[in-house]
Amino acid sequence: MRITLINQAFHPDVVSSGQHLTDLAAGLAERGHEVTVITSRRAYDDPGKKFPGFEVWRGIEIHRVFNTGFGKKAKWRRAADFLTFLLSCCWRLVWLSKPDVVVALTSPPLVSVIAAGYARLRGAKFCYWIMDLNPDEAIAAGWLSPNSIAARWLERLSRFSLRHAAAVVVLDDFMQKRILAKNIAAEKIAVIPPWSHDAEVRFDAAGRAQFRKAHGLENKFVVMYAGNHSPCHPLDTILAAVNELAASHAEISFCFVGGGSEHRRVKGFAQGKKLLNVLCLPYQPLDQLAGVLSAADLHLVVMGDPFVGLVHPCKAYNLLRVNAPILYMGPKPSHISEILDHLNGQLPSGRAPHGNSAQAVKTILELKQVVSQAERKGCDPLDGRFSKEALLPRMVNLIESLT
Repeated sequence: MRITLINQAFHPDVVSSGQHLTDLAAGLAERGHEVTVITSRRAYDDPGKKFPGFEVWRGIEIHRVFNTGFGKKAKWRRAADFLTFLLSCCWRLVWLSKPDVVVALTSPPLVSVIAAGYARLRGAKFCYWIMDLNPDEAIAAGWLSPNSIAARWLERLSRFSLRHAAAVVVLDDFMQKRILAKNIAAEKIAVIPPWSHDAEVRFDAAGRAQFRKAHGLENKFVVMYAGNHSPCHPLDTILAAVNELAASHAEISFCFVGGGSEHRRVKGFAQGKKLLNVLCLPYQPLDQLAGVLSAADLHLVVMGDPFVGLVHPCKAYNLLRVNAPILYMGPKPSHISEILDHLNGQLPSGRAPHGNSAQAVKTILELKQVVSQAERKGCDPLDGRFSKEALLPRMVNLIESLT
């Protein structure tokens, strides 16, 4: 089969959606399919960094198209970057051979509309792999008024993508409920979570020691937030807890690894408060991820109250791979709260609601006592339920079944 994949990020970019699409492309190519990828020349979180315009990697044709690199400091900048990417996608697709299947993710918003329209014009099947749900997410974040012309127009475009998809892949049961509420047939919706990086991520004692030594964390209790720092994952409560603990518990350090608008805000907050217990680092290379995640004594997973079923906390799967204790800050029920309930105490964990920094401080201190006595293990407490080995073949089989 000829399969075209479209997303803003792809190999060698380190952002999560790019990594998962890379895994899928490699899996399809290994099955003998002709795989073509349309993606951006610019790194997702560092638009000043550019990749080659064309490359054949592991038998996959990668077409990296132009888009502006204004960045995320203002909405008009992001809109310009998105629009130029979408226009470049359209131009590149005109020159590609007819595909059998087109797969699109959700970065940037509206890329699924282009993919659905293109698949329909070329007589191909369209698979819509939903990493986050828009305009619902934008409305929940307060970026769009639910009754505005823009919101209604974007919702129509979203439903166009959903209606014309031969298969809709969602990441959890909560997202499936959101899609079903839009009157999309249940039989074409598949729930396939984004998998952990099995080959790259495991508990790494040597990597843990190296990371902690490199960043002056050798004698610290390290609380880490790793991944995308977006408004969907509000950090105000944990920052208030960070500020409080700075004065009373110098042995606790907070490490924020990744990128996004909230990452910049964390850096500004720490500098403004002159906090010595905060370390901010950019996304780390995939081959160092095991050591980075293993370096933390406690990991934060954050979900904004309105965003259940709109975005998916896939970072949790890699945390399970390194047997990392977890502090969840977010609503219940949610996908994360269900996972923690399913663990049934196999892994030290706790929960604090948004807006209650005192509870966050209390939970961190309680977990510090438990975690300091707990033996870290190099195994997945859920026995590979979210592993690449289990989930990638399901995704490959789904796409193969479309023709």
